[in-house]
Amino acid sequence: MIAIGAIFFVFALILLGVLALGYYPKAEQDEPVTQLIDAPLLSRQPAFKVLSYNVQFMAGKDYTFWFDVPEANGPDSQPSAEAVQKTIADVANIIIDEDADFVFLQEVDDGAKRTGKKDQLNALLALLPATYAYHTSAFYWKSGFVPHPRILGRTGMKLSILSKHPITSAKRHQLALTPDNVLVKHLGIKRAVLEARVPLQEGSELVLLNTHLEAFSKNSDTLQKQVDHVRSMLQTLNDQNLPWVIGGDFNLLPPNQYQTLPPREQFYYRPTSELEDLTRQFSSVPSIEDVEKDPANWYSFYSNDPDVTQPDRTLDYLFYSPLLTCQSKTVRQHDTINISDHFPIIASFGLEAYTDQPTLELGEKNVS
Repeated sequence: MIAIGAIFFVFALILLGVLALGYYPKAEQDEPVTQLIDAPLLSRQPAFKVLSYNVQFMAGKDYTFWFDVPEANGPDSQPSAEAVQKTIADVANIIIDEDADFVFLQEVDDGAKRTGKKDQLNALLALLPATYAYHTSAFYWKSGFVPHPRILGRTGMKLSILSKHPITSAKRHQLALTPDNVLVKHLGIKRAVLEARVPLQEGSELVLLNTHLEAFSKNSDTLQKQVDHVRSMLQTLNDQNLPWVIGGDFNLLPPNQYQTLPPREQFYYRPTSELEDLTRQFSSVPSIEDVEKDPANWYSFYSNDPDVTQPDRTLDYLFYSPLLTCQSKTVRQHDTINISDHFPIIASFGLEAYTDQPTLELGEKNVS
């Protein structure tokens, strides 16, 4: 009996030690903003451009990771250092070519064992023009040690926003967690929204939001809770008469796309997507009309599962304030297919119509 008690005590100590290495952010917390050089204030004219890109920890497309298949037994656990270096250069080339004012990145590794414990954002910034003068980040996976057999080490993954214009403040908003066991809940991914405030030359400010919603919650209401949280944040900004753009990997299918996926890939999703809760109230890129008219043109995901042989779904979006007008929009597919399992989504928005008048009522959209 004493031996059993001693074993239990040792196990409890080990468990507590592992949990102590976890990341426990507040519901809302300020995040540091880095300024590299002086930069001009954003003006209401001309239009500004946003690029959102899930860069899949700069791994490239030559791997099938263990989590890329429904059985969670893909052959690969980490990319090579050479693959990461090449992918960072490829991502930099896309950003340079698009020349966006603001860049939203998801799945940027920092300190993770799987990518050599490097800060991928710093490596990327070294290849970009100095005009990306401001940046801010928020971790959504961070642990000193994860005892999963395909990880067995440190994790670090963050959301990042790069800006050609001053950022005055940044904040991390915690989203709902999955109802998993204690180890997964505390050492696993903790989805979040990264908010950045950009002052306007003529007064007021533009609010930028970057997110990556839950990917593995089909059998729980976690994704619905996260969507509800995002929806509430956006409505609050509308109530404050502030222009905003939110972008990222929402892991949500547009209407009728579930039925077009092979049964194996339907494993990750629900037949009816929570996306409707956002598109019903807010304008989006792509819009539901865009996807219905030409679905392939708006595919933003190409699974690493070897059974999937071409891009076949839309998971990445930009939503924007009724105070903005969308002037151009695209998913860049033609030369990004070997960079990540996601494609960058890009849009330009006009602020020239923004005034300090009350915003549209709940449910109204500025469709363009």
